[in-house]
Amino acid sequence: MEERIMELTAKRAGLSVKQTKQVVDLLEEGNTVPFIARYRKEATGSLDEVQIKDIEDAYQYSKGLEQRKEEVLRLIGEQGKLTPELETQIQTADVLQRLEDLYRPYKQKRRTRAMIAIEKGLEGLADKLSLFTNEQPESIASAYVNPEKEVGTADEALAGARDILAERMADDAAVRDKVRKLSWAGGTILSSMKKAADDEKGVFEMYYDYEEPLAKVVPHRVLALNRGEKENVLRVAIGFPAERIIGDLQRFVIKRASSPAAKHVEEALEDSFKRLIAPSVEREIRAALSEKAETQAIHVFSENLKSLLLQPPLKGRMVLGVDPAFRTGCKLAVIDETGKMLDISVIYPHPPKPQKAAAKQTVLQLLDKYGIQLIAIGNGTASRETEKFIADIIRDIDSEVSYVIVNEAGASVYSASPLARAEFPDLQVEQRSAVSIARRLQDPLSELVKIDPESIGVGQYQHDVPKKQLTDSLSFVVETAVNRVGVNVNTASASLLQYVAGLSKNVAENIVRKREEEGRFEKRTELKKIPRLGAKTYEQAIGFLRIPNAKEPFDATGIHPESYKLAEDILKEAGLTKKQIGSSEAVEALSALDCRETAEKLGSGHATVKDVIETLKRPNRDPRDAYPQPLLKADILDLKDLHEGMEMQGTVRNVVDFGAFVDIGVHEDGLVHISKLKKGYVKHPLDVVASGDIITVWVEAVDKAKGRISLTMLPPAGK
Repeated sequence: MEERIMELTAKRAGLSVKQTKQVVDLLEEGNTVPFIARYRKEATGSLDEVQIKDIEDAYQYSKGLEQRKEEVLRLIGEQGKLTPELETQIQTADVLQRLEDLYRPYKQKRRTRAMIAIEKGLEGLADKLSLFTNEQPESIASAYVNPEKEVGTADEALAGARDILAERMADDAAVRDKVRKLSWAGGTILSSMKKAADDEKGVFEMYYDYEEPLAKVVPHRVLALNRGEKENVLRVAIGFPAERIIGDLQRFVIKRASSPAAKHVEEALEDSFKRLIAPSVEREIRAALSEKAETQAIHVFSENLKSLLLQPPLKGRMVLGVDPAFRTGCKLAVIDETGKMLDISVIYPHPPKPQKAAAKQTVLQLLDKYGIQLIAIGNGTASRETEKFIADIIRDIDSEVSYVIVNEAGASVYSASPLARAEFPDLQVEQRSAVSIARRLQDPLSELVKIDPESIGVGQYQHDVPKKQLTDSLSFVVETAVNRVGVNVNTASASLLQYVAGLSKNVAENIVRKREEEGRFEKRTELKKIPRLGAKTYEQAIGFLRIPNAKEPFDATGIHPESYKLAEDILKEAGLTKKQIGSSEAVEALSALDCRETAEKLGSGHATVKDVIETLKRPNRDPRDAYPQPLLKADILDLKDLHEGMEMQGTVRNVVDFGAFVDIGVHEDGLVHISKLKKGYVKHPLDVVASGDIITVWVEAVDKAKGRISLTMLPPAGK
């Protein structure tokens, strides 16, 4: 059974059985996905986190499938109906759908018309009809007339026999598979507006009278239809190519069209399709469409979240965070280079009670007092009005001050959380938001991990997808991002530490508690004394935990302690000392080494040697540095300033199935439709752009009345 599971897993993951088994063995030994991806490259063939997670998911599916097979074989065997042919079909089923189709005829059902007919003794008549004999059906049926069993005439007997045949066809795996394939190829999805439906804003207007081929319907439309149905606005159905399906099934089922029994089998077939097969297959198709759409929505959300988490930090900057608002005023927070809050204030530059002069004075005093050169403005309510207010101040002063619009999604959730209350017990919720907005600019990853990933709001239809699946996917994205970047164990919060491979929330809190009680950690080995941090946890986590300026230079890097001896040998090969790690001499000397020759000489794996050499050359490398820096601004535009063909720089705020929303510094984000992302076919916008990207766009159209901006990434002629 284990061998079969491994073969199924490899097939689903699209990898060799050997490679798959090595990954599964590592997972079964209690190793985490980030640890395997980073420190077991020789065993996996350098698979990344996503590929390893795919293997893990495929393994769980395959195990479940094999367990279900054993159960199905047992249940059919107990009925005495398990033939060698059926057993082979069950054993070779590689998807759950196929297995359930095979089990369907033997599944216990509620009392059906066919069961009633069988109780009346009509199964033999059904068997004779299915043999397509030359006898007249009415003549055969007369032998089954039995008033005691409520079969008064031959026609009643034939009706019961047709019910039995209809159910047999509906339970036939080959018939169902044929209907499914024909439906996907030629079916449509239909929707109409329900009578007396309440859709005042016309949210679902395009679906009031809508039809689209199943083969072409895109995921976000499926989710929109599902939502419209859920909100009692739309009636959604599958349109089957019924004539073609019934015609194909007749050719498949009716062995002798000239037989007098054929018309009864035809009638049973049509009844089977309309009454039993179509409703069941419709549910299956709707479920499959929804599953595909949900998977796509979760993927888009995950990719957007990854881009947001991996936005490069603006290190070493004093930041003024601004949480905009109208009535309650804009909250200000001054954050130093380490993220420590130095000052807090509130200003009222907007209606209903504007105090613009006083507000301007307060901002100028803070800029001057702390030498602030960067302002982070949240993108929530009153953001654009606050942006204009700040831009006007910047225009009037001499010093070089820039501002950035920061995506504040989820900041209010964090600010009202027990975590925020513990961190800033004396601050109001909005004041904590201002701190969070400033910190998001300094180090997005460290701040965003404090928020439930679902509350960050960079997806589409996130409330229409399975919560557990979404949570698991987003948690995996956060875990992957945190471990790729690495964590400074002397400054990281428990919220950040709990995403480090192998660490639980309790262990993360124990690390912070130990640090607060006894001071900073001087070396990695001190973490072995942390309560509940055992040997396996230490092995999994330690490579991702960094101690800058440690006595042991390797402790400040991503080199795992198990490779310290190897790292020393590599330095020796290059004629270097530990003190030279990261220097220009080290880069030159290490670049001259041949990885494969060095690995062979030192008796180590090529991938590990390559990673260690790269780390010794750039010990402080942050993978986020490869992503675009936030767009710093000093002035603002209005919708009326835009004109067709205008070239602009913008920040991608959100990527959805049909395009990307881009902040170009006016009141509304502009949309670059998928067809305008680049020349040629684009399968999905994520193939071209990601959240946080700084891109060049051209204004295509402006609808001032609706506040809509159409953008394009295709340069106008002559550009």
